[in-house]
Amino acid sequence: MSSHTSFWKRCKTWFHRWGSPAWFYRTSGLIIPWLWAGFFLLAIPGLIWGLSIAPPDYLQGDSYRIIFIHVPSAWQSMLIFAVMAILALIGMVWRIRVAETLAMCCAPIGAAFTIVTLATGSLWGKPTWGTFWQWDGRMTSELVLLFLYLGVIGLQQAIEEPRKAARAAGLLALVGVVNLPIIHYSVEWWTTLHQGTTISFFGESSIDASMLWPLLIMAIAAKFYFGAALLTRTRNTLLLQDREKNWVRETVQGEKS
Repeated sequence: MSSHTSFWKRCKTWFHRWGSPAWFYRTSGLIIPWLWAGFFLLAIPGLIWGLSIAPPDYLQGDSYRIIFIHVPSAWQSMLIFAVMAILALIGMVWRIRVAETLAMCCAPIGAAFTIVTLATGSLWGKPTWGTFWQWDGRMTSELVLLFLYLGVIGLQQAIEEPRKAARAAGLLALVGVVNLPIIHYSVEWWTTLHQGTTISFFGESSIDASMLWPLLIMAIAAKFYFGAALLTRTRNTLLLQDREKNWVRETVQGEKS
């Protein structure tokens, strides 16, 4: 057997292992503390750097500092929706219950990030634009994203059988993906109060490095938070769904002993 074939065989085995609730519960329990540690190790210095050390903006003064919460939250709100749709697709195609559960657990976390995005954007908009809200392309499409998250949550809770609920809500998530490029390109497609792209990963960014680095640190910290929160929520959901199964009884007994 070639090394290439062996590699893909190991990947397939690892992929199917994640479909076992008991194996997922044990393995994710080992990962979660590292994710929380990564979040705090990045978020604390990132906030201190962004809110205290980074220089004031030459136009907006100190009011721009909300960017270090607003922008990472906005990026994360879109990323979580994409992850939710991918997990929902995996659950539909391969009938993996853990993937379905992960997808459904993405929705409340993504909704929270979207609410933070809208709230901080409104607070930033008042001193910058003179208004808390403007029905421009990006604000409106981000609001639509919140409604999509709430729709997924509502549809999932409206159906009693968890797997049927996950598939129905997952279908809505897949349809809702069309909103993500609208959010991203809204500043180019329509007249908007939002400024154009200032950060480029493949070219020169127009934002100063003293502001860019704490922003990127906070963006990475948000991803660690999402990972920790998602795995924690999914573990608790699986325990509740499988509370009558042997692996849950054995797990609970093992944790008590």
